[in-house]
Amino acid sequence: MSALEKPCVLVVDDKENMRKLFARILGDAYSVAEAADGTQALELLAGREFDVVVTDIQMPGADGFAVLRGVKQRAPDTQVVLVTAYASIPKAVEAIKEGAYDYLSKPFDPDEVALIVARALEQRRRGKEAAGLKARLATAPDLHGLLGASAAMRSLHAMLSQVAARDLTVLLTGETGTGKELAARAVHAESPRKAKPFVAVNCGALPAELVESELFGHAKGAFTGATMAKAGLFEEAHGGTLFLDEIGDLPLPVQVKLNRALQEKEVRRVGTTAPVKVDARVVTATHRDLSAEVAAGRFREDLYYRLNVVTVRLPALRERREDIPLLAMHFLARSGRSELEGFAPEALRALTAYAWPGNVRQLENAVARAAAVAQGPLIGVDDLPPELGVVRAAEAGGAQAGRIPAEALAKLPYREAVDGARDAVSRDYLSALMQEFGGNVTHAAERAGMERESLHRLLKRYGVRSDDFKRTE
Repeated sequence: MSALEKPCVLVVDDKENMRKLFARILGDAYSVAEAADGTQALELLAGREFDVVVTDIQMPGADGFAVLRGVKQRAPDTQVVLVTAYASIPKAVEAIKEGAYDYLSKPFDPDEVALIVARALEQRRRGKEAAGLKARLATAPDLHGLLGASAAMRSLHAMLSQVAARDLTVLLTGETGTGKELAARAVHAESPRKAKPFVAVNCGALPAELVESELFGHAKGAFTGATMAKAGLFEEAHGGTLFLDEIGDLPLPVQVKLNRALQEKEVRRVGTTAPVKVDARVVTATHRDLSAEVAAGRFREDLYYRLNVVTVRLPALRERREDIPLLAMHFLARSGRSELEGFAPEALRALTAYAWPGNVRQLENAVARAAAVAQGPLIGVDDLPPELGVVRAAEAGGAQAGRIPAEALAKLPYREAVDGARDAVSRDYLSALMQEFGGNVTHAAERAGMERESLHRLLKRYGVRSDDFKRTE
């Protein structure tokens, strides 16, 4: 459907006056087709795609349930809204369990009809966007776990593949959480050494007194507790790749011995003088500015130049925001919540707008948290961690709740931007309404000009709790 075409709604009812009523309510915003019974509706569905189907439950022949099952079989993305008399509400609830989006109870308010159909259409769009994102994820460039389709990531993939083929020392730089170990593993996996060991160590996590013996090994009795000889990590990585993460945290005395080991391609175990030949490619990583560390006297200049043969910088997540939806879907797929279909558009906007100081690692943790608390089928803004700055209007008490920064807003399609603004205004309005009437839904519904039940559904949809506004006096 192009941006200029109206969404298509199929109205199914055996009473002509009801079909005409729906056509009058929806005709300005939608292309409305009519079916006089379920059988006719199923025939129309077989040859045409509809965005939303509004169907009465009680009809002669094929009833609303038959229409619902037909829709879900032919076009699962199409949303179904049931229309029922008050006495048949339990049947409508049963239909929702079978996949209907919502129901309207007679007599209904025209504004309620328009609202529910609009929300059903939005739900369809969300589902299609989630499906599209899954399709993009399936074909997104992925270099041994380094996922991303942005220009920055494509350039990174090309650089890593290129340097992997040459047996040079590689220095990986970038902020914490950008995936430097994944990059090191990619270099190893793309290199001629891929069949040999990949050994990783975080230099910053090693006690200062044990760094040397961990890297180079030790002889029996070399120090208290050395009850047997032990090979170091250089020897373990023989023929393969040794990844030294946070190389900037190495003590200066060990830096001297590391520099010699790289130069001579041999190590001396602590407590011995006999050299041991080693053949290990060294890949190092740091979040520090090593040139500044050299200038400050905290890192040896000769070692810096030996490590800095090829430098590869990993981009921060905020520098490749277009990859955030793909990464979020990737982490969601690993959450174990297979019933979750994806993210609501406003949640993706919030994820994309955030600065992510902890980069990909922080995003992974945020998605894991959201997946754990989400009620489904889509993760919403209220499921996201509070540090993202997405605040409910009721909690913020101001008009800026849930707003997207201007620089992020300008990158959105017009329709998404308008939907986001509508959601924020709706949430603000409902919060203000509940505040005005102290959480009394009956009085608030009268002011809003809608049925109490309709207001309840809106409150639930936008996450506004009437109990939060009840007055204690």
